[in-house]
Amino acid sequence: MDFRHLQQFVVLAETLNFRRAAEKLHMSQPPLSVSIRKLESELGVPLFTRGKDGVRLTESGEAALADARRALFHAALFRQAALAASTGDGGVLRVGFVGSATHEILPRMLTRFRQRSPGVELVLREATSIRIMQELGEETLDVGVVRVPVSSDARTLLHGILVENLVLAVPKTHPLAGSRVLRLRDLSEEGFILYTAADAAGLRMAAIHACQLCGFTPRIAQEAVQVQTVLSLVEAGLGVALVPSVSRRFTSRHIAYISLSDMPASAAIGISLAWNPFAEIPAVRNFRDVAQEVFRRSD
Repeated sequence: MDFRHLQQFVVLAETLNFRRAAEKLHMSQPPLSVSIRKLESELGVPLFTRGKDGVRLTESGEAALADARRALFHAALFRQAALAASTGDGGVLRVGFVGSATHEILPRMLTRFRQRSPGVELVLREATSIRIMQELGEETLDVGVVRVPVSSDARTLLHGILVENLVLAVPKTHPLAGSRVLRLRDLSEEGFILYTAADAAGLRMAAIHACQLCGFTPRIAQEAVQVQTVLSLVEAGLGVALVPSVSRRFTSRHIAYISLSDMPASAAIGISLAWNPFAEIPAVRNFRDVAQEVFRRSD
């Protein structure tokens, strides 16, 4: 049995006339009669009675008609879903993202992607950049929004969408909180809240690199994984921190953000899209196109 036989059965059941059914199916009458006989033989029960007064459904045919219609309906849905996924307009897209991308970067991309591909189901998962890169390699994520620099291998590709500088975050009670611009080299005596080496190596490396280029190694007061956690520790007065400039969008009456005039260009950080080219699905390409369009237009 195949879906062609089911369609022929449904059309004949609705018309109860072999000639009209054949016309609707765009075939001649004899092949339709043969096909229906073959279906009845395969099922082992008659679906129609044939007589001088025309064609009628048997009790078995009546019982099977609703299920046949449902089967055809779900077959059509199956075909639509497969076609949509093949073009990136359907299916599931698993997106990993770092916490600092939620301030503005991720919402801008998701809003445009939703407009472009409303049939795609988004599964969002917050994680560190290192973990996102691992899951892309393991194929448990489809695309990632990661903080760079981050280590990658042959299983992942990166495409930069936004470049940022580090800025200084200090408690509002700090003597420097009223400054608009400072020099990083003048902060050598401060206690810094840094990112952990195991889970946020890229940001930690960028912060330490900037300090060392300015003539000192930062004194570590506390460590944390997420930028949001670092800012919470700054709020608590446990130290100062170098944070991505996008963090300014996290407003707090307990934190002051200060630009640094001597921040080395080589200490620049950013946000990139990451994906596994060996497991790429069409929706990933569409997501990349949207991200590039959004940030090319406004950044």
